[in-house]
Amino acid sequence: MIDELLTEVAKSAWALPLLFVLVLGDAFLVVVPGEAAVTALGALAVSQGEPAVGAVIVVAGVAALTGDAACYLVGRTVGLERWRWMRTPRVRAAFAWSRARLERRAALVLFTARFIPFARLAVNLTAGAAGVSAPRFLGIAGLAALAWSAYQALIGAAIAAILPGGPVLAVVVSVALAVGIGFTIDAMLARRLRGRP
Repeated sequence: MIDELLTEVAKSAWALPLLFVLVLGDAFLVVVPGEAAVTALGALAVSQGEPAVGAVIVVAGVAALTGDAACYLVGRTVGLERWRWMRTPRVRAAFAWSRARLERRAALVLFTARFIPFARLAVNLTAGAAGVSAPRFLGIAGLAALAWSAYQALIGAAIAAILPGGPVLAVVVSVALAVGIGFTIDAMLARRLRGRP
């Protein structure tokens, strides 16, 4: 029954528009499962033949860039102190970390942050508030969004190609692997950056 449901999702005309909405929402709210949706549709692209993996990558990349640009615009127009959540110690520390790194290595920080959910939000808001030029930001963010969407979708596609069976196994294993890789990278970066200015 779940295999049939996933087959219907893969064939649905709403699959890619829903993917766009989830990835866009993920730019603002890290609890929205944007990464999981890209990985799942990457797995379905191989196990079910639909939607095309290239379409998944392009739609997710455009949605990611749109969300990142919107966060940049909020930082540029509103700043980093407008709302109460922006003034909490943890968020202030994230903004300070982002600003210090953007001044030294903007391209590296913007590209890397695309792969780290909360860092992505903090860096994009800070880039806008710090006055990183829009053309530079959009160029780097566009490349990062495309790399991120390809990475997420290809994890799903690779797992679906390796594992025999229906789409349920491919989706579950690929999403679990992507989440595990994300947690591992987050933990390694947190350990490495702890105590650095």
